[in-house]
Amino acid sequence: MNRLAHDSTEAQQRTLMLGVVLALPVAIGLWFGIDRLLPPLPGMATQTARAFFALHCVGIAVLLAFLPGIEAVAHERLVTPAIDPLAGRDSPRMLVNQRYVQNTIEQLWLFAPGLLMLAVQARDGGSMRAVVATTAVWIVGRWVFWIGYAISPRFRSAGLVGMFQSLMVLLYCVGRFGYLWLGTPGAVLLIAPFATMELIIVGKLRWNRWKAESEA
Repeated sequence: MNRLAHDSTEAQQRTLMLGVVLALPVAIGLWFGIDRLLPPLPGMATQTARAFFALHCVGIAVLLAFLPGIEAVAHERLVTPAIDPLAGRDSPRMLVNQRYVQNTIEQLWLFAPGLLMLAVQARDGGSMRAVVATTAVWIVGRWVFWIGYAISPRFRSAGLVGMFQSLMVLLYCVGRFGYLWLGTPGAVLLIAPFATMELIIVGKLRWNRWKAESEA
């Protein structure tokens, strides 16, 4: 029984990883396509103008990728027995939509600060195309995540490229801020604690898995 469960977990892990591997080049192609083909944005000479534009991009992302999830939950709750949130009558579809909303809230906290920093650190309207590209990839990634989750939870991973993008943007912008502040030591000072925590988390998970397998 444990072996079957273990195989099931490994099969899901392989499917999740495959989704990321297949989606990553598509996301990269979309990002660079927008960044290369979009004309430079006018009126982006000041940090205030660039931050103002990025704030509107966050609003667009919320409208297109977050609000629909809230609406999906609200409308189904209004016309089904799940109108009582405590009755335990939520349908599988509603549970997926709720997970999508919760996950999107979490992803917004990575996406929005990184996008604003990316805009503030941009030089001009040409480099601001990266803000548009990042926003587009994040929105599309959320849609793919939602659609995949609705098909099967194991197919949600293709939409997680938006999370990796947000992580890369955040690390780049924080590291660049540290570099502009104190040079290389400043960048290391800000990035090293995160890298250390990540290593501890991954190392602990691998240790626990190895321990469980050795005891089985």
